[in-house]
Amino acid sequence: MSETLSIVIPAYNEEANVERVYERISAIVDGLDVEWELIFSVDPCTDRTEELILQLRDRDPRVKMLRFSRRFGQPMATLAGLEAAGGDAVVVIDCDLQDPPEVIPELVARWREGFDVVYAQRRSRAGEKFVKRLVATVGYRVINRIADVEIPPNTGDFRLMSRRVVDNVVALKEGHGFLRGLVGLVGFRQSSVPYDRDARAGGTGKYNSSLGSIVIGLNGVVGFSRYPLHLISVVGMAMSLFALVVTVVYLSLKLAGVPFPVGNPTIVMAVTFFSGIQLFSLGVMGEYVGRIYDEVRQRPKFIVESSYGWEDAGTAHELGRSKSRA
Repeated sequence: MSETLSIVIPAYNEEANVERVYERISAIVDGLDVEWELIFSVDPCTDRTEELILQLRDRDPRVKMLRFSRRFGQPMATLAGLEAAGGDAVVVIDCDLQDPPEVIPELVARWREGFDVVYAQRRSRAGEKFVKRLVATVGYRVINRIADVEIPPNTGDFRLMSRRVVDNVVALKEGHGFLRGLVGLVGFRQSSVPYDRDARAGGTGKYNSSLGSIVIGLNGVVGFSRYPLHLISVVGMAMSLFALVVTVVYLSLKLAGVPFPVGNPTIVMAVTFFSGIQLFSLGVMGEYVGRIYDEVRQRPKFIVESSYGWEDAGTAHELGRSKSRA
């Protein structure tokens, strides 16, 4: 029985790259001696992305598409694609071709050696602005310093996962789909393949802006570490100790008859400083409380409006809470 490979591509307004990504991926995986499927996981687009994908499907039935009822974002689009994928192994890759499909054979080779997760690790990041590179560098350092799971630096969602890893990731009841953290949480044997990241093939980035990277990084910090809560406790104790020391110093000076300036500026600075600490602490705690609120509600991570490519399947993929079939 031949091996099967699923390739999941989250996409949003990528009409400039749909044809390119199909041509490059199909040319590569056709030489891997596997049966394969290409799953475009699509937020509702305002350009011709969906039309072009359906045209590809008319030419090649191995091309499939999930379309959501609204924009759920890249992490949820990726999780939906993983849930729909039926391959023995699944590769996740972006539609912008910054992650070159030519790395896929190396990922598959490592998988065949017995690794369950093979992540592509960037040696260089061509075409990315300085701010985004800085955010990525600092973000990985912070996450690896405080996270409860190991997240390799300079990695993204571009990776191959075995069937059992995909099944376990999908089974996790996480409302925020930080794939790198979820895969680290699941575990199993992992390996890396280094590569040089290319500039975007066409169009402009929709998912991976600097702000988007910060939000994803925040998901990683809050979702996989209690360190910020511990930090608040330490800062709170330190500030209390500082206030006690200042009180003792002022009292000693007063009793000794030493003149010292006491006035409105001192009060304003003290109140502003401690108010800032309090607001920061409330903000961090609010992030965790918000996560608890999201998880308790158990709202669907995504809702698939229509799917193309599973019409003849023996068992239907039940994705999200609501779905119609085309």
